[in-house]
Amino acid sequence: MYTQQVLEAFDHDFPSAALGVVIPHGVYDVKRNQGHVTLGTSHDTSEFACDSILRWWQHQGQTAYPRATSLLLLCDSGGSNSAGQYLFKQDLQGLADRLALEIRVAHYPPYASKYNPIEHRLFPHLTRACQGVIFHTLDLVKELMKKATTSTGLHVTVDIIDKIYHTGRKYTESFKETMPIVFDAVLPKWNYRAVPSLS
Repeated sequence: MYTQQVLEAFDHDFPSAALGVVIPHGVYDVKRNQGHVTLGTSHDTSEFACDSILRWWQHQGQTAYPRATSLLLLCDSGGSNSAGQYLFKQDLQGLADRLALEIRVAHYPPYASKYNPIEHRLFPHLTRACQGVIFHTLDLVKELMKKATTSTGLHVTVDIIDKIYHTGRKYTESFKETMPIVFDAVLPKWNYRAVPSLS
């Protein structure tokens, strides 16, 4: 990994020259100061985001919070977990049903994501851990990110999902018509709950 030799590399990230892609999705547990990063090899979709949350819950969340009845997700307003995407809400509802947990989502509006704790308590330390390294393998990225720590005790786990996520998926028409998502009275565009169905 470390060398005193000169390594040749492109000065920009050219997709045409790459052998693959690495798409990170992070979950940061504010209470325990622990990060969980899921590395995807396909596309950044709402399905991938929900699978990442599922992996965190299966590997850490349910052990750390065995009596939990709900989860709170602080999300940005764009990307795979966009506030305006019905597909994200549909996949989130599926996750709530699967976990039998209410999932409350609070989106940060555009240009306000800098206030999200994950932006300054996890992501900068992942960037620092990977700084100056040419990514040759997925395992290299995983090992680097696992080493991200801070003096306040940040601990990071990393998981890989090697699954094809298709772009262009559409939410079902019936979901929009009968959407079980419960929107808050205050700022409903940004704040809502996916309540697990009883069936």
